[in-house]
Amino acid sequence: MKVVRFHAPGDVRIEDAPEPSPGAGDVKIRVRNCSTCGTDVKIFRFGHHHIHPPRVMGHEVAGEVVEVGAGVTGWEAGDRVQVIAAIPDGTCGECRRGRLTVCPNQESIGYHYEGGFAEYMIVPAKVLAVDGLNRIPDGVSFAEASVAEPFACAINGQNLARVGEGDDVVIVGSGPIGCLHVRLAKARGAARVFLVELNRDRLDQAAAIVKPDAGICGGETDPVQAVLDLTDGRGADVIITAAASGKAQEQAIQMAARQARISFFGGLPKDNPIISVDSNLVHYRELTLVGANGSSPAHNKEALGLIASGAVPVEDLITHRLPLDRTLDAFDIVAKGQGIKVTIEP
Repeated sequence: MKVVRFHAPGDVRIEDAPEPSPGAGDVKIRVRNCSTCGTDVKIFRFGHHHIHPPRVMGHEVAGEVVEVGAGVTGWEAGDRVQVIAAIPDGTCGECRRGRLTVCPNQESIGYHYEGGFAEYMIVPAKVLAVDGLNRIPDGVSFAEASVAEPFACAINGQNLARVGEGDDVVIVGSGPIGCLHVRLAKARGAARVFLVELNRDRLDQAAAIVKPDAGICGGETDPVQAVLDLTDGRGADVIITAAASGKAQEQAIQMAARQARISFFGGLPKDNPIISVDSNLVHYRELTLVGANGSSPAHNKEALGLIASGAVPVEDLITHRLPLDRTLDAFDIVAKGQGIKVTIEP
């Protein structure tokens, strides 16, 4: 079979590999879609401390069961499935408290285990142990199901930021995650959703699809002032920084209304993670700052349900569908911001 394998930073190869067999407790799937994200590009360029090459990449996976290992029940050939990316151990103190997203022993598909940029993939027993292999609902395509993983991360972020009815919400960053945040906020009853993006072309492309109440080009205007103008000087109730930008995080605090919730959804580069915070704004406005780290198996299930119901459509966010042997082209499209969601169809 063909796989996309990371060997070293800048060295990702499309190679032949033997077709894998499931061990006890494992499930083997035929990968139908594995979507790409900015993390794949970062791994391609810089590697990752959890990846010990060679490693098959890809973590946004949907496919079809072809074989089950010894001891596996409830699954059979032909079942359509979506696979979680982040695998909590399910037994540590955080997991026992229901905090699966911050499991200190978390492992990941495409990092610790072979990923989904391949014709076939083994879903490890650890995934099944935490209920992380999900049935794809009827009417949901494999491509749509592959978007459930990043969508699950957005659900976690909005839960933590308590996005709800009547909120004015600002989303900073118009990539696929930003677009998912716009649609999810609307589905949760937000009064208005504003989308901020530095690049005019990327903003226009995203806004044409997800239709925020206002698009703000940070490369052309001061986004803080723009949000204040749109809210009659009050500021936004929720600001989600779906971009790896320290400046965006600083601006999020400045555009916050009283008792606003601010989600630092996008992480910062490890060599430049420090920002300046006006502590008095946090203090006197009673602001809440929250992080967001991935998703749990339950978030993945919720994402599939929202896609299936039509509450949060994702099919039109998939702007590119490429075969496995063009995965490096897909990385290039993602790196240049030329599409929204780019999916690989092995």
